[in-house]
Amino acid sequence: MSHILSAVAWPYANGPRHIGHVAGFGVPSDVFSRYMRMRGEDVLMVSGTDEHGTPILVAAEAEGVTPKQLADKNNRIIAEDLVALGLSYDLFTRTTTVNHEKVVQQMFEVCRDNGYMIIEAQNVAIDPETGNTLPDRYIEGTCPICGADGARGDQCDTCGNQLDPQDLINPISKVSGKAPEFKVSDHYLLDIPALADALATWLDQVEATGEWRPNVISFSKHLLEDVRPRAMSRDISWGIPVPGWEDQPNKRLYVWFDAVIGYLSASIEWARRREAAGTGSADDWRAWWNDPEALTYYFMGKDNIVFHSQIWPAELLAYNGKGSRGGQPGALGELNLPTQVVASEFLTMEGKKFSSSKNVVIYVRDVLSRYQPDALRYFISIAGPEASDADFTWAEFVRRNNSELVAGWGNLVNRTAAMIAKNFGEIPTPSMRDDVDEELLTAISGGFETVGDHIAHHRQRAALAEIMRLVGEANAYVAKTEPFKLKAPEQRERLATVLHTLAQAVSDLNTMICVFLPHSSNAVDRVLGGSGDIAPLPRLEEVSDLDGGDPYPIITGDYTDVHRWESVPVVPGTPIAKPKPVFQKLDESVVDEELERLGLSD
Repeated sequence: MSHILSAVAWPYANGPRHIGHVAGFGVPSDVFSRYMRMRGEDVLMVSGTDEHGTPILVAAEAEGVTPKQLADKNNRIIAEDLVALGLSYDLFTRTTTVNHEKVVQQMFEVCRDNGYMIIEAQNVAIDPETGNTLPDRYIEGTCPICGADGARGDQCDTCGNQLDPQDLINPISKVSGKAPEFKVSDHYLLDIPALADALATWLDQVEATGEWRPNVISFSKHLLEDVRPRAMSRDISWGIPVPGWEDQPNKRLYVWFDAVIGYLSASIEWARRREAAGTGSADDWRAWWNDPEALTYYFMGKDNIVFHSQIWPAELLAYNGKGSRGGQPGALGELNLPTQVVASEFLTMEGKKFSSSKNVVIYVRDVLSRYQPDALRYFISIAGPEASDADFTWAEFVRRNNSELVAGWGNLVNRTAAMIAKNFGEIPTPSMRDDVDEELLTAISGGFETVGDHIAHHRQRAALAEIMRLVGEANAYVAKTEPFKLKAPEQRERLATVLHTLAQAVSDLNTMICVFLPHSSNAVDRVLGGSGDIAPLPRLEEVSDLDGGDPYPIITGDYTDVHRWESVPVVPGTPIAKPKPVFQKLDESVVDEELERLGLSD
């Protein structure tokens, strides 16, 4: 058994999340984590809402509320949406907890004391209209290297080079549309050049495994061509205070120093909550962070690669004292670097880039209010931006739901259960199987290895495609054996064998597909006479802050008693009732209705 950390990107709490977000961090991490649990691995899946920084200030000011009030509201919305989608977090928390602040400051102090935090005077961008510090990503202009428009103050997506805001040609504030003003201010910078050799060694090691997606490793290694110190503090009133600068309340740690440490602080909070509940020790988190044999996977969209393959590993190396300046780890011990950065590409919508400000957006909550959560999970898994950009269209969403989920998998489940209920009322006892029966069961049994290997190596589209191919094999088996024609008394043994074979096939396919479609798999399990808990679902739980802060909701769940990733024989005699359809067929009019909501109809 291995310890596997599923570190899921932290959704930013300046507003609700859209389906492009969960296509990058949410569904892929959940499929992987569910599979690894079923394989018998010890998985810790953590995340939370990222709640500091200027964008929260800007959004709060626009709504006439405090940053904390805005973060509270959006934290709850996001958590409720992710629970409804069925994302099986061990702990989904937030960055405004006292626990998180303590861990962040502890990390900072050790990085500083090891010599990797240096103080330099920086040109700080200020919005002339609001007077607030502008984060690098809130400044856009022309790239000074490749000349592309729309380059951000931290990076040009066209050429991939890292930038500083003052490097941009004709920069403007995305908040006010005016040219930012720059002032000189002292700040802490992470000395990445002093960590560059260690970063290069680590990237060489992970590249040698051949496990990273080619676009992620090539982009990550490209970042090493232009390493420079990166600011880790900001002139802002909303964030975690900088240790040693308590007399300067408008100096706070940069949100991207703060946020990535959330993976660690959430793991620590999870262990502390286990101790408080009497189910574990406050040091349980160390099995995923201090044991060099533990495996750590980080899930996100490609726009966050730089923070997870350079900034966060650099912080970990600085904390561990592994750069050119030396040093020693602090009380948290030597911390593991990422085993793999699993970054998805971008999901567009009807050919347009998602943009909340331009109303080119489909919020998770809106989709789940009108459609089954597994319909969205299915689309993301079978047609999402796994290794290349993908486009979400309502026409394709409806087509895949109707022709694949309803007419393919749902039809197989429904007619299998309906024939068993009508002819036997229970799973029948088989007699001698024919070759056609054995061929189907052998093919589906082999799917456990094939599908599992795809999921373990983050090829989820291929995994689900293989499951649906096997669904097609099972539907073809029905056409070959024609159980609906086996009506004569002398054919009853053959009918029992065919229907038992189908029940076993559906059960095995449901085991495989449950990591993708947990809600409907539980429904299918009930159709087959089971208890309906083949795929444990998360829950929202109201908790108190462990250190006296405000209470807040968390996502958690009990995933200890999960179905194993293997074929389990169905039990003859299990009662089977006349089934109701598991999936909802969508009317074609849905397409026009949704396009009209988006203002994209003809």
